Amino acid sequence: MREPDPRYQIGSGKISELKELVTKTDAQRIIFDNELKPVQNYNLAKETGIEITDRFQLILEIFSKRASTREAQLQIQLARLKYELAHAKERVKLAKIEEQPGFGGLGAYEVDVYYEAVKRQIHIIQDKLKKIRRKRTLHRTRREELGFTSVSLAGYTSAGKSSLFNALTEETVKVGAGLFTTLSTTTRAIDLFGKKAFLTDTVGFIDRLPISLIEAFHSTLEETIFSDLILLVLDVSESESEIERKLSASLDTIEKIDASGVPIVTALNKIDLLSREETERRTDLLKDKAPNLVPISALQRTNVDSLKTELSRFLTPYVQTSFIVPINNESLSLLSWLFAKADVKKVDYEGDKVTVVFEAVPEFADEVKGRVEKLNGTFNTSD
Repeated sequence: MREPDPRYQIGSGKISELKELVTKTDAQRIIFDNELKPVQNYNLAKETGIEITDRFQLILEIFSKRASTREAQLQIQLARLKYELAHAKERVKLAKIEEQPGFGGLGAYEVDVYYEAVKRQIHIIQDKLKKIRRKRTLHRTRREELGFTSVSLAGYTSAGKSSLFNALTEETVKVGAGLFTTLSTTTRAIDLFGKKAFLTDTVGFIDRLPISLIEAFHSTLEETIFSDLILLVLDVSESESEIERKLSASLDTIEKIDASGVPIVTALNKIDLLSREETERRTDLLKDKAPNLVPISALQRTNVDSLKTELSRFLTPYVQTSFIVPINNESLSLLSWLFAKADVKKVDYEGDKVTVVFEAVPEFADEVKGRVEKLNGTFNTSD
């Protein structure tokens, strides 16, 4: 395999072809599907006279257009600044030679001044993201205290994760045909045949995702790391080579973020675009490559109940418990709280007492027991 040209990434013959193509098509920009060094970007811009964008810069540009939350915007800024910091010396040197497309705006900065300015901006953004991360950690801790299973949606961008999120939660989060519609997390409770779990929609994966972007979006991606179960969404309406490529990229990313030990259920999405025979054939093709397969159509709500059944297998086991407490303002407040947090099966009022039967995970049942005992009630665990 030929080594990349240190000056241009491509050879001199391709440079001539590229210049002719720019003239013929009146192109405004050239996009490379790999990362370029600043000197290669500079030299290409000098030769062609137009802006050069590499893979990293293109992904950042798409992210910037899709970012709808403050956190996503900060994470994008952080990734861009870290990239600039790593190439600061070379960029300043090139900017001083003569202005080229993509190399303006540095003015008379010396390397050390520019370097320190970028470092200061990085620290400011990191502090802001830490505050957001602490808030998310607090929310996650509160969910964990309830003892419900946490499920993270994962998958290649545009696989239909947000559509499936809407189907499972009956929500209306933004769904789009473009890349990276979701850049921040959304968490909602879902009902799995009377059992509650928390489902989180996360940023979509992409193959060869630059490590700097993984690091910048760590606070978003960590929702996958700390989940009890990953719901991996795969678009099976595409060509078999694309399906396998995107599955491989998704599994690789899960491994990169240290979530490979988390159980996975795989939703084979968009079967409404396939015949029954083709769906069965593709499911059989993937059975040894992806775990716990369930063919679905999130858009048409096809087989969503089958998917819920598969997810239910991974729920923390519930115990049925009951208690008796005197009827007063405190016990009525406890009952209202319990209805919001657990699966209440039965409530009987007799005289000045109320008997309650409910199902919950053992950790949450223990919390209820403590509250019942403070109200001088009686708590029982059913067999």
